[in-house]
Amino acid sequence: MARITVEDCLETIGENKRFDLVHLAVERIKQHRHGEPYLTEGKNKEVVMTLREVAAGQVTFENIEGLPNAEDEAAEEQADDKTEEAAAA
Repeated sequence: MARITVEDCLETIGENKRFDLVHLAVERIKQHRHGEPYLTEGKNKEVVMTLREVAAGQVTFENIEGLPNAEDEAAEEQADDKTEEAAAA
């Protein structure tokens, strides 16, 4: 996908849902700004990367709250470290 368009995203979330697309993109961009990783590869600006995620079907209203985030990953790493320390002791 060389260029991302609004039409690509609307095919994924439904025609005539431009407002929903904007709402979904804003929520996802907020997640990125809080450190959550991108689900697609690329070196574009955050808006383009977010639209790529939506167009690929990786971000939807159904899964936006359950997407992996940086805080969960950090908590898992700390738990793993504590488990390893306990096993070593």
